[in-house]
Amino acid sequence: MPDLPRFPDGFCFGVATSSYQIEGAHDVDGRLPSIWDTFCRTPGKVVNMENGDVACDHYHRWREDIELMKKMNVGAYRFSVAWPRILPTGFESEPNAAGLDWYDRLVDALLEAGITPWATLYHWDLPQPLQDMGGWPDRRIVDHFVRFADIVSRRLGDRVGHWITHNEPWVVSMLGYMNGEHAPGHKDWGEALAAAHHVMLSHGRAVPVIRANSPGSQVGITLNLCPAYAASPSEADADASRHFDGFFNRWFLDPCYGRPYPADMVKDYQALGRVPAEGLPFLEAGDIEEMGVETDFLGINFYSRAILRSDKVDEADNAPRTIPDPTDDQKTDMGWEIAPDSLRRLLVRLDRDYPVKQIIITENGAAWATGPDDDGRVRDVRRRDYFHSHLSSCLDAIEEGAPLTGYFGWSFMDNFEWALGYGKRFGLIYVDYETQQRTLKDSALWYARVASDGVLHPSESV
Repeated sequence: MPDLPRFPDGFCFGVATSSYQIEGAHDVDGRLPSIWDTFCRTPGKVVNMENGDVACDHYHRWREDIELMKKMNVGAYRFSVAWPRILPTGFESEPNAAGLDWYDRLVDALLEAGITPWATLYHWDLPQPLQDMGGWPDRRIVDHFVRFADIVSRRLGDRVGHWITHNEPWVVSMLGYMNGEHAPGHKDWGEALAAAHHVMLSHGRAVPVIRANSPGSQVGITLNLCPAYAASPSEADADASRHFDGFFNRWFLDPCYGRPYPADMVKDYQALGRVPAEGLPFLEAGDIEEMGVETDFLGINFYSRAILRSDKVDEADNAPRTIPDPTDDQKTDMGWEIAPDSLRRLLVRLDRDYPVKQIIITENGAAWATGPDDDGRVRDVRRRDYFHSHLSSCLDAIEEGAPLTGYFGWSFMDNFEWALGYGKRFGLIYVDYETQQRTLKDSALWYARVASDGVLHPSESV
């Protein structure tokens, strides 16, 4: 039997979550509402008006959850710090001691279990009063975030050696302020672009603060990236693909590495009336340099690719498709295409086009509703195959020279999936939301084998 593919020595295997999606305890120990608490209570925003009030009750069950991580043999756990637990209104002169104490206990227990903590500072739960002030479109939010980063990294920086400033600035700005799909539910292009800028600027200003408080730590940011493919060789489809890549990827990647916003996208936005002809109104002198602060890694969240078809109908402009739309069996429950080779191509592209020191896949996973069989076992074969194919693409990218050093499966357990409520299950662990019973799925048992020895075992081996 040939040797199985093996990851490089020291490759990090972990699992990931976020605070609002799992913690619950929404009004415990001084925590006050975030924009997601408000959004969930706004009719028509979240499926069945579900919310994160209880979620997975991780706030009370964290010891049990760490034991499950140990069973999965993971070496790292990526969690986020709930801003409303630390500064419940965002304006307090002193942080909330109970909130900091809880994360203290979590970090200490992870280290005792031999699991490396990776802390994300912002995973979308902005204190509601800061949104009332103006939220991310208001430049004042930058100082508020830096203060939050300072408080948390001062408290945990002696034990947490891996920091992520923001999770998915595209989602924060575009889904939160452009199309209203996420909290706070606004629909304004000017707000969205200003919000994106201030998220990136707050990242740039927070990095040196975290480094000062946590000497020797690694600091980065997580971007959700989606490779763009033209549906045909036509110029029209190529242009649609270029625009999508600029909107989704380059608008955030370029400033991360000290480059101006992409000139082609500025021109596009001006033509569409989204920014004035005289330039970007939110951009001030020195911002580009601050956003381009040197980082230790780039975190990427990858779920699928985008196939772009121009809306032009003239056959002279729009050639017949050469990339078909995915069929239903090629999609997850989210409607996202399963496209593992696009992950390989993305990793190679990042290494080619940007001066990345190392890349960490901070999220990758798939939603399927597979539940326990009569014997209690969760035979989530499609999720297991999904992880296998994407980890195989990671190995291919490493072979091509991509500096990939870690992989976090999304997610550790089923949880609150934002505007989609509890109907979409991404977890390696099945959660019965009525009883809070946790069950390791077959995908978790398989991932535990990979994490234990760094070998890409066949998907069917559990």
